[in-house]
Amino acid sequence: MSRTMGGLLLAATLTGFGTAPGVAQVRPMGVVPPPAAVPAKKAAPVQPPRAATPPATKSTAKVAPDAPVPGNPDYAPDQAQAAQAAPVPPPLPPAVWDVYNVQQLLGYIQSIGAEGLNPADYDLAGLQAALQSGNILAFSAAATERFNLVSSDLALGHVKKPGRIDWWVVDNDLNAEKQDALLRAALAQHNIAQALNTLLPTHPQYAALKVALAATPTSDEVKRERIRLNLDRWRWLPRDLGEKYIIVNVPGFHATLVEDGVNRWKQKAIAGKLSTPTPQLNATAVGVILNPSWNVPKSIEKEAAGKKGFIPIKSADGKRILYWQQPPGPTNALGQIKFVMPNSKAIYLHDTNARSRFNDSTRALSHGCVRTQHILDLATELLGDDNGEWTPDKIQAAVDSKKTVQANFVKPLPVYIVYFSSAALNDGRIVDYKDLYGRDAKAMAALEMKDGGASLAPPKSEDQVAGQPAKPAPKTTDKVATR
Repeated sequence: MSRTMGGLLLAATLTGFGTAPGVAQVRPMGVVPPPAAVPAKKAAPVQPPRAATPPATKSTAKVAPDAPVPGNPDYAPDQAQAAQAAPVPPPLPPAVWDVYNVQQLLGYIQSIGAEGLNPADYDLAGLQAALQSGNILAFSAAATERFNLVSSDLALGHVKKPGRIDWWVVDNDLNAEKQDALLRAALAQHNIAQALNTLLPTHPQYAALKVALAATPTSDEVKRERIRLNLDRWRWLPRDLGEKYIIVNVPGFHATLVEDGVNRWKQKAIAGKLSTPTPQLNATAVGVILNPSWNVPKSIEKEAAGKKGFIPIKSADGKRILYWQQPPGPTNALGQIKFVMPNSKAIYLHDTNARSRFNDSTRALSHGCVRTQHILDLATELLGDDNGEWTPDKIQAAVDSKKTVQANFVKPLPVYIVYFSSAALNDGRIVDYKDLYGRDAKAMAALEMKDGGASLAPPKSEDQVAGQPAKPAPKTTDKVATR
């Protein structure tokens, strides 16, 4: 499919979520000059420490009944268990601040409302009082505490996990080690503001939302709060989404392939209905299955059991029915193709045998997975990338054979399933999508809390505090959707 060209590049990027340069630094007003010890030449820009893969930990998430392990090829745990824990280095002495660096931090916090964050959350008065005391240990400790709060919110979002409904995206942009390295480099170069700006999302949608926030009068509180929330949602995502990726915005009902910051392919999507909402997650797509079978999830097994077109898959001894399966064919719910993108919720992109539903304006109709319009065209493009052996003729021949075949991409690519209830149009106007699953209210409430909603998490039981095994949690009724 042809690429968007010329003046349409930026417009396409805004519509489908692409990539853009970082945000320019603005020096706060009234900052005293740096100490004499600082070299006269311009300091080199602060670069955030290179991301390192954190040691994986054993997942504590429970597997829902529709995603058995082993046996479900669409399932993969959130994290693999670490073979050996990395040694913990000895702690460094506390960072030492000077007046110039503290004043830079003060100025940055005073202007942080432009990012949709609240300066009051970082206790400016307390930092100013510590600075005025003249006690270097006191104002260094106060400044480090606030730098850590600000950098965490810029890199990972102010709203903490308890305020995010059905959010499973992994974001490793910042941890304590990276944060400390960033702080010490910024102090040495006297460039606190630039260091913090390196943590901001680079996506053009984020920049467009910032412009819209600045243009929205303070009297329009409803619109401003919605923009602020969706700015924070961009901070929940990894800063670098990849050179090539697929992003699905559930409230907008679209799936988009982005490459080098430009929309390469975009089509309509169908997301989960209200009773089986589509979760927010990221996964790696390694290929596709042509002419797939559909394993009916336990949550809707009664709709298929014993009916024409469905076969029972039994245990090795033939005495138990493990699940019901719909073989490939024109009536198969997955259509002609599904993406192979294992994840902890067993969610994937796929075709459908009911393509007329793409004409509906509100497309919340599935059992949780993402039905994607013209998905065979998307797969054909991706399978042919990087001199892939799967030509359009070979793919069509495999489809026509009616046999189930897996075709892998030369290079796997990330897939992000997200939930933005506000987005920028080509002309910069903001469009609001319906909050399908009612996820905005809780996140907005957390955004207004100083702790970002961390206190919304249920308190630990007395047994957990004392180091004893926790009491069994009540059984959940949540189901993992598989189509």
